[in-house]
Amino acid sequence: MIMRIWRTNVDEARAAEYERFAVEQSLPMFRAHHGFEGHLFGRQGADCVVITLWEDDAAADALEASPRYRDTVARINAAGFLTGQSQVDRFQLHGDAAP
Repeated sequence: MIMRIWRTNVDEARAAEYERFAVEQSLPMFRAHHGFEGHLFGRQGADCVVITLWEDDAAADALEASPRYRDTVARINAAGFLTGQSQVDRFQLHGDAAP
């Protein structure tokens, strides 16, 4: 299982907009992709993290290559509530932590 971690920063005055986008736009997009296993959304002040779990690297690769994902990324960037650079990391999940 693959843990994909997306980190970004948000304009705190617009954090509610970001959180609404995550639930209403990002989550349905993730759920529509084959190999999606789960998610966590987190925020502390301006720092935000989206952790998604994927069946394998191929499923995470397919997400990133999909037009629906790219459209969602374009829309969240155009919304104007993100600040700074975003970053994506991947890790192989191990141990008994998997759902």
